[in-house]
Amino acid sequence: MFSDHPPINLLDYEQLARDKLTRTIFDYFAGGSDDSITLRENSAAYDRIRLRPRILVDVDQRNMETTLLGKTLSSPFIVAPMALAGMAHPDADIAIARGADNTPVTISTLSSYSLEEIAEAAQSPLWFQLYVYRDRSITQKLVERAEAAGYQALVVTVDGVVAGNRERDRRNEFKLPENVTLKNLYDAKLDRVIALPGASSVAAYFSSQIDPSFSWKDLEWLRSITKLPIILKGILRADDARRAHNHGAAAIVVSNHGGRQLDTVPASIDVLPEIAAEIGDAMPILLDSGIRRGTDVLKALALGANAVMIGRPVMWGLAVDGEEGVRRVLEIIQEELDTAMALCGCPSLKDIDADLIWNSIREQ
Repeated sequence: MFSDHPPINLLDYEQLARDKLTRTIFDYFAGGSDDSITLRENSAAYDRIRLRPRILVDVDQRNMETTLLGKTLSSPFIVAPMALAGMAHPDADIAIARGADNTPVTISTLSSYSLEEIAEAAQSPLWFQLYVYRDRSITQKLVERAEAAGYQALVVTVDGVVAGNRERDRRNEFKLPENVTLKNLYDAKLDRVIALPGASSVAAYFSSQIDPSFSWKDLEWLRSITKLPIILKGILRADDARRAHNHGAAAIVVSNHGGRQLDTVPASIDVLPEIAAEIGDAMPILLDSGIRRGTDVLKALALGANAVMIGRPVMWGLAVDGEEGVRRVLEIIQEELDTAMALCGCPSLKDIDADLIWNSIREQ
């Protein structure tokens, strides 16, 4: 597959994906909103955090096992939801669900295969990412299908009531390729994204279909139609984290949508400590946006996350080498976390705490 040297880190996979995909498709996956300030800050924020390792700790045996929503996971990783994976590889979400092995995978509402097809092929636990539609019958049908297919959780994206201003897509006049479909929406008669002149077709889709009136009071309705735990993805404030708990959410994802929605919001890792301080052990906290190294994962766990979501790097692995690329991306970051744990004197995840963060950074 690789003519020179195989990729050894997640950034290598990004470069290989850039070379393989068309500019329009790469920009769709890689781009942020407006000036991409938040997109850049998501990575830069991790670079500013310094670790303070413990020494002379017995780390001969290391264990990344954790428990989340009553399930035992071999490592603290979840694959984040990503739309339109069929643009990266024809096997799309099926390759992701197979390549992830035992890592839970969050399947997007806008996946390229139906949630039933993915469930039949998957070798990993599945969660279902949900957008709430103006037509609530569409939402309810998607929830019922996910539950019937064996998905283990609903991840409700709460920062996507309208699409962010993604200028790369606008300059590229991005529209959904003809060979890529939204199979989850066939039964809802919404299997085509309607393109508007001068606008991204995805932006047009959000404007016409996603319900911007969905609010805290509507969570009770959502909880009434499913037995699945509900995770709210897109939390950046401690008071919203508390509201999520009070309204019955099973967990939250501290996330700025990978810098793709509102630009100039803080990096997810920067708001994590105040959210963790507000929530404590009341509910699990997940985090995404910007994680590219095992040390990033360790920093997130030290500052209060119970697990992390990996997004774009998985898409790059898919684009480069399909199922095997997905598998290798997840292996690499797990190997890097294992190394970081050993060098920080942490034989298990419970040993990772805020004391590992250098105070001058932690106290800012």
